[in-house]
Amino acid sequence: MDERAKKRFFWGVLLAWIPALPLVFTFFLVFRDLSTSHATGLAAVAGGLAEAYATLGVGLTLVFEVAAVVLLVRSFSRGQLMRSLITVVSLGCSALILFLFGIFVWLFFFKMPHAT
Repeated sequence: MDERAKKRFFWGVLLAWIPALPLVFTFFLVFRDLSTSHATGLAAVAGGLAEAYATLGVGLTLVFEVAAVVLLVRSFSRGQLMRSLITVVSLGCSALILFLFGIFVWLFFFKMPHAT
């Protein structure tokens, strides 16, 4: 296997999962806070998710995920089953994060200014 393909794969997986870590951590914190404060509803969960994205940085998330997709697509190898599986799962994670990013941008820049 090509050494450059290994490096692309490693960096692609790393960049794909870094933005998901604060999101997963925040989910645990939000659900813990919901159980202690007995708060319910979408507003309580959305507040925790907004905090996660504000902490990490919206722009950094976009850059990481786009770079991860490019690196993972370029390092995809049909010959190795485990590497292909990790690549597909990481691409799915990147797609989910980019989808959530798109919803966040749409709500923040387009939907919220017109709500008042």
